[in-house]
Amino acid sequence: SGSLHIGNYFGAIQPALSLVEKSDALFFIADYHALTTLKNALEFKTLSLQVAATWLACGLDTQKALFYRQSDITEVCELTWYLNCFAPFQRLQLAHSFKDKSDKLSDVNAGLFTYPVLMAADILLYDATHVPVGDDQKQHLELCRDIAQKFNNEYKCPDFLRPPEPLIQKHFSRIMSLKDGTKKMSKSDIAEGSRINLTDTEDQIINKIKKAKTDNDTLPGNENGLKGRPEADNLLGIYSSLSNQNITDT
Repeated sequence: SGSLHIGNYFGAIQPALSLVEKSDALFFIADYHALTTLKNALEFKTLSLQVAATWLACGLDTQKALFYRQSDITEVCELTWYLNCFAPFQRLQLAHSFKDKSDKLSDVNAGLFTYPVLMAADILLYDATHVPVGDDQKQHLELCRDIAQKFNNEYKCPDFLRPPEPLIQKHFSRIMSLKDGTKKMSKSDIAEGSRINLTDTEDQIINKIKKAKTDNDTLPGNENGLKGRPEADNLLGIYSSLSNQNITDT
């Protein structure tokens, strides 16, 4: 639904690419997911190609990993329907993706509500063992595991669907908006200055950092001093992620 940004890179792209040398890896462009918010056909095609190019530019080797478009695998929609019949309504109501979007939009479609079920189908269809995700997506992965276990228990086939394990960055796994440190950085945010896209130029990045929201206090001497200061915490977190070190050492 938009250009990939540094939150996507640190939360998913970087850890995912590290798996290519260790195991069989599958990467896909989530074009079905984008339909929940993106309706312009030309923009849809352009963004799909841009996402593919960005992954390749980040180092994805298609000789070592499978790279495909989600909509090319029609079975994912079929499995989504089966899994919808095992997804708890109350759990979907509490999903971060639905709560965040429904608070902002006046017209909320059912696709936004069942988004985590499609995500579960993307994973369970391939017997994935591990999924690299940002900390904000861990909730969806837990739901995926619960749906798989409920399906297996209902049909008395304990090993039919494999519950996956999350792979989450240890030090700083969630990059927040440059305009609001309490909200995650998002591709679909209408404020372009809220994120640093992987396709941004050096001048664009410098300008966005200069305009990023912060506070008037000096930086603290330890991590505890960042409590209650989400914007300062976010900027230091971004710097520590870029420099590949723990935020306490930044």
